[in-house]
Amino acid sequence: MFLDEKSIEVRSGKGGDGICSFHREKFVPLGGPDGGDGGRGGHVILHVNEQFSTLLDMGNARLYKAQSGQPGGAKRCTGRSAEDLIVDVPRGTIVKDAEGRILADLTEPGQKWIAARGGKGGMGNQHFATPANQAPRKCTPGEKGEKRELFLELKLMADVGLVGFPNAGKSSLVNKISSGRPKVGDYPFTTLEPVLGIVQMNGHSFVVADIPGLLEGASEGKGLGHQFLKHIERTHTLLFVIDGFAENAYEQFTVLKEELKAFHPKLAKKPYVIALNKSDLGIDEAIKQFKAHKEAVIVTSAVTGDGCKELTLALDEAVPHVQKKKVGWESKKLSSATTGIDGTGKKIAKSKASSAAKSSAKTGSKAAGAKTARSKKKA
Repeated sequence: MFLDEKSIEVRSGKGGDGICSFHREKFVPLGGPDGGDGGRGGHVILHVNEQFSTLLDMGNARLYKAQSGQPGGAKRCTGRSAEDLIVDVPRGTIVKDAEGRILADLTEPGQKWIAARGGKGGMGNQHFATPANQAPRKCTPGEKGEKRELFLELKLMADVGLVGFPNAGKSSLVNKISSGRPKVGDYPFTTLEPVLGIVQMNGHSFVVADIPGLLEGASEGKGLGHQFLKHIERTHTLLFVIDGFAENAYEQFTVLKEELKAFHPKLAKKPYVIALNKSDLGIDEAIKQFKAHKEAVIVTSAVTGDGCKELTLALDEAVPHVQKKKVGWESKKLSSATTGIDGTGKKIAKSKASSAAKSSAKTGSKAAGAKTARSKKKA
């Protein structure tokens, strides 16, 4: 099941109270005020967890409440601050308030955002001592924590977004070119929720997102695709998958562009690649239609695999290199951390040679010292 919208309530912890206390010790008259401060209340922090793929991974909880700080103690002891409550969310989560204003956009792995700040601890009576009032009986309570209603909206993070009519072969194409495994069937709207797939290239990879098929009028609420169009807003490149066997192949392409423009003008301005699918059924007429309108297409077949290699190369060229994830970066980082350089080992060999030279020099100096001592003894 896919969940991309969720309402939650967050409550941070209350700050601990400061206390009123006076120092009591034998032979120390009038020890003075020594009431300690209260500890800070716990924050509620949203944290991007890359293992999460949907808001459903957060569980069914709606209320997230942090603990309160401990009150202060005697002898100027500060109360313990409460631990922060970490709430994991999937990458690509947008946080909005009750009025719909965007508060945070969590797009980076490991990114954190404080949803509710814990209250500050109160002050003990030690802070209120003055020359005129050397025995104050005043202390302050801890501040209350924050309470907020938040609306979470997930927009998937992908490099390429697939767009097409139902039964155009999008899911079959994703199965062919990537690691994604969406459901494939011979009926419309087989794909009921977005599916991500990783396309492996030489030394790097990029992510493709398959969304349910669109219908004419999807931006107005028809079909299923309108509620998932937001998941291709973050993509850099669009892949139009057109049923080449259909009589109105080019008309499908124009309708799709109009629906994207109606949903959000920026979607229609994104760079795109056109895959004219189902070449195994004979699509010469569709190819002529696109050539007449001077639209470059890549002829593919998700059944036989024809044109899939050319399609992945075209998508790889369209996606900026800064967005692609390098394959094997963990091992390179580990080797450089171990060696202290880029993994060649030259610096380590040099340091070993220098350390060996130093040890030999120390040995030689010790031997020379021992020889001099023996010569003095003989004399």
